[in-house]
Amino acid sequence: MSDSAKQSGQALLIVLLSMAVVLTIVLSVFSNSVTDIAVTTSEAESLRAFSAAEAGVEKALVALAPQNGSFGQDLFQTSITNFAEGKQSFIYPLNLSVGDDAVLWFVSHNASEALSCSDPTKPCFTGSRIVVCWGREGTPAGLATTPAIETSIFYSSPPVVGGNYSGIRIAREVTDPNSSRRSQNSFSAPDAGGCSIDDKNFAFKKTLVFAPLGILPAVSSAQNGLQFAQVRMVYNTDGPQTIGFDANIAGAGNSPFPSQGKQISSEGTAGDATRKVEVYKLYGSVASNMSASIFSSGSLTK
Repeated sequence: MSDSAKQSGQALLIVLLSMAVVLTIVLSVFSNSVTDIAVTTSEAESLRAFSAAEAGVEKALVALAPQNGSFGQDLFQTSITNFAEGKQSFIYPLNLSVGDDAVLWFVSHNASEALSCSDPTKPCFTGSRIVVCWGREGTPAGLATTPAIETSIFYSSPPVVGGNYSGIRIAREVTDPNSSRRSQNSFSAPDAGGCSIDDKNFAFKKTLVFAPLGILPAVSSAQNGLQFAQVRMVYNTDGPQTIGFDANIAGAGNSPFPSQGKQISSEGTAGDATRKVEVYKLYGSVASNMSASIFSSGSLTK
């Protein structure tokens, strides 16, 4: 083979190799561009789907009824359920920082969210005791940040009839797992062991028996006797805590809890993306400083 033919063959090989390298680079850039576009599109659709779900929540909160509709070119569907209604145990849906309160309603609310025990399909809670669970699993009892609780139970003696709340009273129980602090604050000790609700384990528990707290069986076993319990978290300066309520106690004669508020679920859809938002509209209670007072229909007195 002549030198000219050899040089032509080498040139062709170099051209082919160069074209392969260039093609590889072009394909890589094209692939990255397509991937970037797909990721950007997916992120944009996710944000739009989330915004649509939030819009559904806002409309459902205003209407207090399920809403289906659109937000721009995207869609949302919402559902509303009565949170904890008919259950004998549940986990409070909000985490509690130090000084925060969780409210457990014993009285039912009607469609207008007014207190009522008159609807036989929505009875008020009756029973003799409940269990309060708190503290992250494995929390030591002796830390300075070990959470304690203060429980105020509002009840009416005699039970409320015809909207007469003049018999409102407050029973109080304070519980601290830290034995060193108990020698100073005079709190009571929790029950032995922890507890579990809906597969979530808690470090501490306290059984609140109503009769020793001054709530007579004639009140706790009657409709519209027990009103609500307000549980305040104390000492947990290291972060928020979860709390749970349990009335599934053998021999206590407890009925299920009434609804604690509305649980609103909203699903937004944009393109191939679907996002879900869940919020709670819990029933309100008296201001937290009211638990340090006894109130009547006339005036507030300490």
